[in-house]
Amino acid sequence: MSATTLGATASQHRRHKDRRKLGENLAGWSFAGPATLVILGFSLIPMAWALALSFTDSDLMTPGRNVGLDNYKALLEDPVFFQALRNTGLLLVLYIPSSLVAGLLVAVLLNRKVRGIGFYRTCFLVPYVVSATATGLLMGFIFDRDFGLVNGFLAKLGLPLQGLLSSPSQAMFVLTAIFFWTRFGFAVVIYLAAIQEISKEVLDAAAIDGAGPWARFRHVIVPSVRPMTIFLTVWGVIDALQFFDLVMTTTKGGPANATVTIVYYVWQLAFSFSTAGYGAAVAYALFAGTLVLIVAGLLLTRRKGAAT
Repeated sequence: MSATTLGATASQHRRHKDRRKLGENLAGWSFAGPATLVILGFSLIPMAWALALSFTDSDLMTPGRNVGLDNYKALLEDPVFFQALRNTGLLLVLYIPSSLVAGLLVAVLLNRKVRGIGFYRTCFLVPYVVSATATGLLMGFIFDRDFGLVNGFLAKLGLPLQGLLSSPSQAMFVLTAIFFWTRFGFAVVIYLAAIQEISKEVLDAAAIDGAGPWARFRHVIVPSVRPMTIFLTVWGVIDALQFFDLVMTTTKGGPANATVTIVYYVWQLAFSFSTAGYGAAVAYALFAGTLVLIVAGLLLTRRKGAAT
């Protein structure tokens, strides 16, 4: 075979390879392209726009003027911002551990072959999938100070009536309880799926070795679902830091800012107080805090996993 023929064959092979690679790229982008456009259009571009907005005094109606870091400096002197931080922190401290513990315990109970188990599993998931707006309106009625079912029940028992959602000292705890009720069903479903993946032979071997129910739970189930615990912790932090809908439909941040959260405060600043630039700065402070918490949590759990 001549050199010319070899060269032509090699050239055709390269063209064929390039066409095949181009076809693969086009096929890949035909699948990834729509998702990429959605991410760019609804996430990255708005994030960049909000970052630029945080350096202005815009009210969303006018461009506003550049104020540099003044919005971020104002955060340090804003009592409502720190109140929102305390309320959000209280929600995190109360919700995350309780949802993990309750979710795992309920998942263990639901991992049994008893009559009607499918119905019981559904009951725990329903509050999670119900509209948050509907839940907020319903809970606003149940925990109403004057006409709510809770105070009505307390009155029948002869107990003193409570302020509940109208009390500055009780409202945030009531909202946390409502949030827990609506969200921990997700933890139940995730833990239940993880428990069902545990090999029955492992549990049987532990039982043969003399491990009782508590020992099997502590030494087999808990370590086996640790990856799901990490996932649910991160998910719960993100979920709690975005707490908005129940506040909007029940207390609207009151009474006396007792239930205002970071996200609700951002909404107030942007759409009620017409200070969108400052609201964007608060939103980016929330983003930075969320990122720090998630990274710190992942590093801590990784170190604990390496130590064990």
